[in-house]
Amino acid sequence: MREQLNSNPLAQVAIVAVLLVATGFFVLSSMGGGGEEEAESSETSTTTVTTKVTATGASTPAAAMAAALSLVNGATSDAPSPPRPVVAAWNANKTVVLLFVRDGGIDDRLVAGAVRQLSSMPNVATFVVPARRIARYAAITEGVGVERVPALVVVRPKHLNQVMPTASVSYGFQSSESVVQEVVDADYKGRTVDYHP
Repeated sequence: MREQLNSNPLAQVAIVAVLLVATGFFVLSSMGGGGEEEAESSETSTTTVTTKVTATGASTPAAAMAAALSLVNGATSDAPSPPRPVVAAWNANKTVVLLFVRDGGIDDRLVAGAVRQLSSMPNVATFVVPARRIARYAAITEGVGVERVPALVVVRPKHLNQVMPTASVSYGFQSSESVVQEVVDADYKGRTVDYHP
């Protein structure tokens, strides 16, 4: 058999073609994701962070919010204030929902669609921010420790926090129901009980 392959150029071309097709299939299937890595990265995780609103040298509510939210996780308080519409929404006692997305991401597009459905909820201000502009929101993103996108950050309304603003961050795909639940949880002002299994 080996001698036949060595002496027949058509058989050699056929073997090389089969190997190229197999290699192409292997490369394309490994690029598409769908294995354990994608399952791990699509899991949703939530982190809730509480920070002090009062900060030294904070002369305006915007500066206070920026300084307070940036002090979490050892971040510096030198972060610039968040954009005015975000601070204005927080000062108006609205639940601020920030979604940081990557252009062209499938999860990002689906979560953005879910966040758009919040427009019918009263006292909720939503902002969908491309990842390339995340630096403008450093006071918030550093404060809650945003590590990847899509990241859904929900800041509790000012009137519920009294002394301490609270924000939570969730990663990965979020259904419409889970996005609404994040906002409902942020607006909750009742008693909380720790869960001990």
